[in-house]
Amino acid sequence: MKQFSGLWSDIARRAAGNVEQIERLVKDAQPILEAAVRIPQTGIASWNLYYFCPHHGVRLTWQADSPHQHACPVDGETFSGEPWDGAWWREMNGRNASACQQLGLLWRLTGETPYRDKVRTLLMGYADVYPDYKVHGDIPHNGPGKMNAQTLCEANCILDMALGYDFIRDSLPPGEQQHIGETLLRCAATFLRAHRSPQIHNHEVKISAALGMLGFVLEDESLLDFAVNQPYGLRWQLEHGLLAEGLWFEGSIHYHYYALQGFFAFEKLARGTRWSLLDGPWYPRMLSFPLSLVLPDGTFPRLNDCLAGQEKLYHRDLYEFAWFIWHDPLYASVLQLTEDEADWQETLLWRDRALPETVINPIPQRSIFAPGAGLTLWRRPQQQLAVLIKHSPWGGEHDHYDRLSLMLWQRNGWLLPDLGTTGYGAKMHYDYYKNSATHKHAVRQPDQSAACQHRGLRLAYGR
Repeated sequence: MKQFSGLWSDIARRAAGNVEQIERLVKDAQPILEAAVRIPQTGIASWNLYYFCPHHGVRLTWQADSPHQHACPVDGETFSGEPWDGAWWREMNGRNASACQQLGLLWRLTGETPYRDKVRTLLMGYADVYPDYKVHGDIPHNGPGKMNAQTLCEANCILDMALGYDFIRDSLPPGEQQHIGETLLRCAATFLRAHRSPQIHNHEVKISAALGMLGFVLEDESLLDFAVNQPYGLRWQLEHGLLAEGLWFEGSIHYHYYALQGFFAFEKLARGTRWSLLDGPWYPRMLSFPLSLVLPDGTFPRLNDCLAGQEKLYHRDLYEFAWFIWHDPLYASVLQLTEDEADWQETLLWRDRALPETVINPIPQRSIFAPGAGLTLWRRPQQQLAVLIKHSPWGGEHDHYDRLSLMLWQRNGWLLPDLGTTGYGAKMHYDYYKNSATHKHAVRQPDQSAACQHRGLRLAYGR
């Protein structure tokens, strides 16, 4: 097994000593284990962000037994056909991929063969059909897919499938190892390598992370070199994609953490090898800077593209791993703040020592001026007041037309909020949420704010 090199005996010992955690993981996995296996026989999956009501801009209610009927949770209207049917299959592919990782881990922890058998069934089923999936997808700003309709979604699914395969590979006969390893995983690696774009982008982070993990699982150093060291690989993204304070250039807190999830998915396999980038200067800044923007209720401002719910500080998968690597009390404070929403799997895998007894408050009390990120946040904790000004450089497709935008927080909520956005496949994303009129900002005339670079902002702090 390539994962958890040198760590598995400690993980197994923690698992044996914490029956309650294992019982929780088993309970969470039971619906996945019992779910019927549904694998698309052709490449019909499209985009999960099409799975939104065109009238209300809310996510439709996904049901595993309803591939052709999709209900709006607001008024119950039902939609069928495209793009919703294809988006339903995208969700199913994602659930199948996640099941491979989750059930594969449980097989390693418990030795219960039904977990392994379900992973085997899924991987063999996809290996049977993957080579014949047609390349498809016309999503704006996205490369195509085979299993799904964009390269990013392909990478996300293959990443989890590769982890699931790594868990069960040693239990499979050579013929099945060959079928899954070559017909599914290597075929996917060839596709991903051909469709990584020459750009700095969260997509390229996730694609490169998947390629790097496939390189480890398939023992292919050419894949690892392409993923890490070649232009637009992981090292390139870190060297060119961060603003001065460590914020991901797209200017969205959600996409900052989304990119970091890609980097850390790779690092969880790469740590201790010559391919790891953990010794570089990038990750500590990426982990720390966003915390300077946390609001009194433990959420982030909805800067740029951010769907409802994505503004919450959670990200325990990142901060559990960060605590394992650096043991920084700031990272521990995030885990303590979010302990009511514990991630039992990540805690079991990476919590090698107890958190400090002394609790640090991760919610800042001081104002910040971050000229590189283009964000200024005035705080008056005693008045429960915060004012944020956005004067950031243009961040690309996930940015909004809102310079100089203002957000005002008072007491228990926003007085002047940024609404974020809805699903990108919904009409209201472009027609409403991204535009200047939906933000609160200083303008000289009521026109759409341009995609511009602000050269500087002079600020004076006062009482």
